[in-house]
Parts: sequence; C-alpha cells; structure tokens
Amino acid sequence: GEQFIEPQTADLSHVYKDSSPTTPLIFVLSVGTDPAADLYAFAEEMKFSKKLTAISLGQGQGPRAEAMMRSAMERGRWVFFQNCHLAPSWMSSLEQLVENIDPDKVHRDFRLWLTSMPTPKFPVSILQNGSKMTVEPPRGVKANLLRNYQQFSEDFLGSCTGRDDEFKSLLLALMMFNAVTCERRKFGSLGFNIAYDFTAGDTAICVSQLNMFLQEYAPQIPLKVLHYTAGDINYGGRVTDDWDRRCINTILNGFYNADVLKEGHAFSESGTYCQLPTDSTYKDYLKYIKQLPLNDSPEIFGLHENANMTYAQNETFAILEKILLMQAKTGSAGGKSQEEVMEETAKAILAKVPQPFNIADLMARHPVLYEESMNTVLQQEVILYNNLINMIHSSLNDLLKALKGLVVMSDALETMSIAVFNNTVPDMWANKAYPSLKPLGSWVADLLQRLEFINLWNMEGIPVVFWISGFFFPQAFITGALQNYARQTSISIDTIGFDYKVIPVTQELKVKPPAGCYISGFFVEGARWCHDTHVLTESRPKELFTDMPII
Repeated sequence: GEQFIEPQTADLSHVYKDSSPTTPLIFVLSVGTDPAADLYAFAEEMKFSKKLTAISLGQGQGPRAEAMMRSAMERGRWVFFQNCHLAPSWMSSLEQLVENIDPDKVHRDFRLWLTSMPTPKFPVSILQNGSKMTVEPPRGVKANLLRNYQQFSEDFLGSCTGRDDEFKSLLLALMMFNAVTCERRKFGSLGFNIAYDFTAGDTAICVSQLNMFLQEYAPQIPLKVLHYTAGDINYGGRVTDDWDRRCINTILNGFYNADVLKEGHAFSESGTYCQLPTDSTYKDYLKYIKQLPLNDSPEIFGLHENANMTYAQNETFAILEKILLMQAKTGSAGGKSQEEVMEETAKAILAKVPQPFNIADLMARHPVLYEESMNTVLQQEVILYNNLINMIHSSLNDLLKALKGLVVMSDALETMSIAVFNNTVPDMWANKAYPSLKPLGSWVADLLQRLEFINLWNMEGIPVVFWISGFFFPQAFITGALQNYARQTSISIDTIGFDYKVIPVTQELKVKPPAGCYISGFFVEGARWCHDTHVLTESRPKELFTDMPII
C-alpha cells in the first residue's frame, strides 16, 4: 500500500510510550541527519523543554555527562547525549551507569536519549535493552520538502512581520534548492565531484537568515546577501571543489532570484515544480507537496534523462553487493561447491595472465635517452605491471595450495578466495593495481589488453597512437610528452601546456605527429562527440558513455 512507498515521518510519542526510566532511547544516525530538532519539538510538546539538558560528547566531556545524568535521575529530567561515537573511551562508563540504574530509586520521569553513528565501540548491552530508532535523510525532492515543511507551522509562515508574501515565496524556493542540492548526491559524479553531507542545520540557519534579512532590509529584497550567505557560507562552506562551488552557485541562481516571487513561476521546464500564490496557507503548501511525483524527474536537477539510469544502476549494484554478502557459502545439491568454483577460476586466470616482462631485454631495446622520454615511461610501466603480475601468480598459486590443504589458509588468502568466488577484484591485487571499477572477469580481460599494448610497444617500438587507458600511471606519460617537446624546443617545461585537436574518424594515422602525440581511449559521460559539427553535444537517450575520436 501507499504507506510503504510514501515517506514516513518519525513520531517520537509512540517510542516514548514504550520507554521507561531504565530503558535508553537510542537514535542510530546516518550521514546528514540530526534528530535534535525533532527531540526538542517533542520535549516542548510534552512540557519538558525546561527539563531537557543536552551535551555533545567528545574529549573531556565524560565527567560532565555523568554528573548531568546522576542529577537528572534524582530530579526527573531528560538527558540527551549526542554523538556517542565520538567518545569511545567513555562508553564503558556509560554502560555501567545504565546498568546501575535502580528502578526503585530512579525518578519515574527520567529518560536517557542517545545518538550515535554505527560503531563497534557502542555498548552491546545498551543496544539490547534500549529502544532503537534509525534516522535516515529523506530520499527524493518530495520527501525532502515534506520533512522540512512539517517542521514549520501557520504561525511560522506569518512570522516575517510585513514581509509574509516574500517570505513564503523565497522559503519555498530555498526548500526547493535544499532538496535539489541534497538529492544531486545520488547521481554520483554527475551530481557533484565530491559527495557533500549537507545537514538540517544548514537549512535551519538559511531559513532564520532569510527571515532576519527580509525584515532588516525592508522594503528591498536582499538577494545578493541571501545568495552569498547560502551559496558561499552555509552550503558553500562545505564545498571544497571549485567546480562544485560554481555548480552550487549556478543552481542557487535559479532559486534565489526576483522571478520566484511571481505566482506560478516554474522551477522546472515541465512546470511540475512551481511557485504557489502568496495567499496560500500552511495546509495549501502541504497539499501541494503531497501531490508531487514520488520519483524525481532529472529536469528539476538540470540533468539529462540518462542521469536516472546511472542512479538506478548504482542502486542496483549496491543492493546486489549486499545480497552477495548474505549468500550461503555452501553449494546446493548438484551444483559446484565454493571450493570448486574458486579452483576453476584461479586456474583459468593463471592460464591467461602471462609471465612478467624481461626487464633487461626491454632496457636493451629501449634505453634511457635524453631525446626520448617515452623509453623511461615504458620502463616505469613495465616495472609496475610486473609487480602486479607477480602478485597475481604468487597469490593464486598459494590459494590453489591452500584449497588442497598443502598450506594454511591465512586471513588474506580467505579474503581473496571470497572475492574470487564473488567475481570481484581481491584487495591484495587492487592495492598493487591501477584504479578500476570492473568485476573480476572484465578486469582480467582489461589487464590482458593492457599487457598486449605494452608488449607491442616493447617489440615494435613507440606506437603512432597511444592507448591512454592502457597506462598504469597516465601522469608519467603526460609528463613524458611535455618533456620531449621541451627538450626539442629548448623551452622550460614549467611554461608549456597542452593544446588539443580532435582528429576526424576518416583520417588515417600512419606516422607520429612532429610535436605532441596521438591518443585514443577517452570516453565521455553526460555528452557525446558530434562527428558532423566537431563539437560536444547532448547524449542520446540510453547512451551513458561514448567513445571520443583520436586526439
């Protein structure tokens, strides 16, 4: 039914009814959530706001928290210990305090509220005896808007004296901006280069500043001030990447502008997300939010429709990864056992992966020369690939011996065997290898292609077109190309950079360019190269990645 797909709001009254002075109430936190505001509102509702004392745990706060709890147990107050995961050394003391609560002596109004991120240091006995609540950030624009507006009231919407109309309109725009910014994270690198943890506190300070500045600057609307405080301080203060900061300010421009004060102003091209009339009541806002689509269209984020496919794939991979962790380790009747699958896979990989390159032979063919830095690059690449090949051969041989009982199955070998069975790249290989997101089968096939590229270079000389995806350390190749040009022209390497030219697909390349180099192996995500107009253009539907021509 609807209750399973519609976002649900936490009702602390139900949990409180089942609690007692000896039963702690525990909020299990997730990234970007803070239940403090909900608890303070509930305390106000229960007439306990003046009897609630809170402390954020951390270094040196233990004795103060203990004194606070002992006082509250005698006087019938509520105590709120935030961020227990930041005080792991004090958790044993907290466990003793909770265990020593005497039901006959403690005040019947006493309650202990705790918040903590998942951590192995949290006392198991408190978890077993306490009432546990998980607090997760809302998922989707609709859920985000609903959660924020449920913290408001009719009185709050009318709290900006003399500027109620502007406050209502800009508040909705701000809440839309918050929802869009938080939800862009789900698109991975398409949303932001770095996943930022924006919190409810960022939103709360922006709302209070909106109310304050509208009254201070009356009758003007201080859009520049509001834009700066939200885009560069409250939200922007968390942003460390320059392109992400540019992105977040561009998004904010679409929500903090004079047009959003107009009735019916559309926040998205389709008009699904739009501004409400200024005479709308609190109930009208809730009614409007509840009729918004449950699944967000990428248009509200300013993204291509393909972005949803990327998000859906990431969600699917995450679910499948969790299912794999719960998979039974014994084979069903008639099927191959786990050991048989691991043995087959190990033997197949050993048969495919060649022996390491002969370094002495390679250095004789490609000696270190002042005029040709690419020889040095090749030598460095071969050393790195040899380390990886040696690791693969030695670990797989050890695994096969361990499966036969000839050597002890160490923790590292057991971890590796599980990875091989699950078709994922073992950590001991990944630590010696280049960055890759491929599963084990594709990873091995890709490794063989890379080794073939290096082998051709070794046997036939410097290639006309370099496959940049085949380099273990592409930065060394880029530096080598700069060094070659700098030495040819006697120009300092610090003063030169790259210029790029995309080669038409019809042009055949048989000789190296006089300066620079040809490269292939680039992919584009979120766009494609148009061969007719020779510019980047919009992606085709359902086409997530496209090849770039030779550059």
